Amino acid sequence: MSTSLLSTYDPTGFGGVVQEYQWQWENQPLRVVYETLGNGSPVLLLPAFSSVSTRQEMADLARLLAPQFQVVALDWPGFGESSRPNLDYRPEIYQQFLTDFVQAVFSTPITVIAAGHAASYVLQLAQQQPHAFSKIVLVAPTWRGPLPTMGANPQVAGAVRGLVRSPIIGQILYYLNTTPAFLKFMYRRHVFVDTAKLIPSFITKKWHTTQKPGARFASAAFVTGNIDAVHNQADFLNLVQSLSVPLMVVIGESSPPKSLAQMEAVAALPGVRSVVLPGTLGMHEEYSAEVFEAIQSFL
Repeated sequence: MSTSLLSTYDPTGFGGVVQEYQWQWENQPLRVVYETLGNGSPVLLLPAFSSVSTRQEMADLARLLAPQFQVVALDWPGFGESSRPNLDYRPEIYQQFLTDFVQAVFSTPITVIAAGHAASYVLQLAQQQPHAFSKIVLVAPTWRGPLPTMGANPQVAGAVRGLVRSPIIGQILYYLNTTPAFLKFMYRRHVFVDTAKLIPSFITKKWHTTQKPGARFASAAFVTGNIDAVHNQADFLNLVQSLSVPLMVVIGESSPPKSLAQMEAVAALPGVRSVVLPGTLGMHEEYSAEVFEAIQSFL
């Protein structure tokens, strides 16, 4: 496993130095793209898992942090500009990847800012390796994928995942669920608050992200809950309570009711610093300036 320089500019990034991390999972080579901007103490930015997941959603936050910190943002395996092979995407892959990436790229404890579903993986690594992180910020943290949140049982979710992974029917289903119109509908429903920001060029850029070869495999795993690192709120809260490093939680006041209740449960735990800001599940992208302002003193 190694890193290599990819380019000094990438239109999918935020103007930093773009590199590749060469990684393997069960003898399957994967190319993971990450980007570095600024100088100072290292801060790792982890985008939320979603069908449109990419480090670009952390771009504005990265630029705000860069004058004070060395910011590193990545595209998760199976998403963004990273490799998207036909794997059985499951928690073990992302648990091992995050462990290996942090060990390979950083030589000292780091601050990590994780959005959405990335929260569980950060908390698990912090539990297993208490010295990996110096501070943790969770922005609109979630732990349960969309279908399980809607009440689908594991059998139904598994059947949907199998259909999306299939060669012909899967491609059709994935296409129907990633049309620009459908993406805009989902953003309006629970990702952005200000729908005026959902201009055609924004949605087109998100749509292009979904059309990469192999994009449906990791996306289906997320939507159906197959990369849920924990399966109930008690386990998620136990991870938080096991922390030995400072934790701050940023809550989007317009988050969906179930997700909001989960965030508030974390914020209610002793020792957790929290703040409620405008936004919902995509607040790290939509309200990056407000998030930066809120976490600056904590960092």
